Amino acid sequence: MKNVITTERLPIKLWLEDLEEGALKQAKNIANLPFAFRHIAIMPDSHQGYGMPIGGVLATKDAIVPNAVGVDIGCGMCSLRTNLEDVNTESLKKIMAEIRRTIPVGFNHHKERQDEKWMPATSENTPIVNQEYENALYQIGTLGGGNHFIEIQKGSDGFIWIMIHSGSRNLGYTVANHYHTLARELNEKWASDVPKDLAFFPKGTPEYTNYKAEMNYCIEFALQNRTLMMERVRNAFELVYPEVEFSNFINKPHNFAGYESHFGENVIIHRKGATQARAGEMGMIPGTQGTSSFLVMGKGNPMSFESCSHGAGRKMSRTKARRTLDIKKITKKLDNQGILHAVRHKNDLDEAPESYKDIHEVMENQKSLVEIMIELKPLAVVKG
Repeated sequence: MKNVITTERLPIKLWLEDLEEGALKQAKNIANLPFAFRHIAIMPDSHQGYGMPIGGVLATKDAIVPNAVGVDIGCGMCSLRTNLEDVNTESLKKIMAEIRRTIPVGFNHHKERQDEKWMPATSENTPIVNQEYENALYQIGTLGGGNHFIEIQKGSDGFIWIMIHSGSRNLGYTVANHYHTLARELNEKWASDVPKDLAFFPKGTPEYTNYKAEMNYCIEFALQNRTLMMERVRNAFELVYPEVEFSNFINKPHNFAGYESHFGENVIIHRKGATQARAGEMGMIPGTQGTSSFLVMGKGNPMSFESCSHGAGRKMSRTKARRTLDIKKITKKLDNQGILHAVRHKNDLDEAPESYKDIHEVMENQKSLVEIMIELKPLAVVKG
């Protein structure tokens, strides 16, 4: 790690040199939670979020914090290796056209209900999911917006890879907002001195039970969402390369909470924009649409609660990126790299490579957390 802050109730351990002021304040807030355990871990891609820094790892005893999971519950990555060693530009364009035809992006949903076989099973403890179930049938298999992407990549292992980043869509957003609002109301009723943005449910309450059930549903829904999209991407490849084969499917969420054993205690680990990195466990750390991503193997570092970064991490806000970056320079650079990129208009600049931290520096800062197995360079990108 790069730094340790010892001024709060619990130490804050950082895997980066400097943390922006807003994120640092949030890290101190979670370090002072009465139910926080052992220390706070801040990953090298960390930046300010809502209530808790993105790239933060919080362990708690008998309490769960909806905003320490976030609004895109179960958001994460999946990767798949093909047996192709090269894809020419014309073939890439055909594949990308088919992906755009079959996978809605941004705020768009499917026009028809998708097969219910993709939907996880509901229960009496998932009232918000039950309420939103019909709408979710049109959302599953859709990419969403922001930093979500579908990317075709060339691996340092010599093969073509597919990577998808997406979450639980409006279903997860609705569940997260419902329970965060409920937690704030209850914390106010209990006269809790916990910050409103970190309102919690104690273990044993009905709200804790229901939030946990609905969160787990959204995690599974997000996985199914990525799996269905990957199925459509596979179909797109098969239209152009009928004999293509696929292997090595990897899935890793980075917005979730669950019981784990650390330092001899069973605790609830909240990862908000952080990925589990147990010893020998494969994972993905994406860069940007103009830089490398990485397949990694976890080292199981106990100091990070066996976690690593979930990406490069933003270094400027979306508004600042759109206001200050030069679209001509950025598109020229990406074009010169031969990447079929998604920066076409000024509003796309919030996802330009220059709006993110240097992924190589991020990887250098977490050498104690993961080992790089394969470097993946972008060939073509679909963004929301």
